[in-house]
Amino acid sequence: MSEKLTKLVDELSTLSVLEAADLVKMLEEKWGVSAAAPVAMMAGGPSAAAEPVEEKTEFDVVIKDPGAKKIDVIKVIRQLTSLGLGEAKTLAETAGGKVLTAVGKDAAADAKKKLDEAGANVVIE
Repeated sequence: MSEKLTKLVDELSTLSVLEAADLVKMLEEKWGVSAAAPVAMMAGGPSAAAEPVEEKTEFDVVIKDPGAKKIDVIKVIRQLTSLGLGEAKTLAETAGGKVLTAVGKDAAADAKKKLDEAGANVVIE
């Protein structure tokens, strides 16, 4: 730090709180700025400056377990997809198998509801 700045810091350190507040007001008026905005941002913490997270628009419907009524689950899978009987059966028996991929939120929720009603354990990812 330069000697000039060191002297300035030493001088400012001798000010009372009221004098420091008056100094801030005087500098704001002279320079046409406000010290309030940077203070408010600092009070918000680092998360205040973080970019908003984009909301997910595409979802996968993943079967975790077909449950006890596997035949009903296979029927629902066939309704939701264009799979044949053998492919739907294989998908129903495959833990982590994606019944639907990259579908909208409403379609994923509807498919999950139908598969849940058929007895399957399903998650939306």
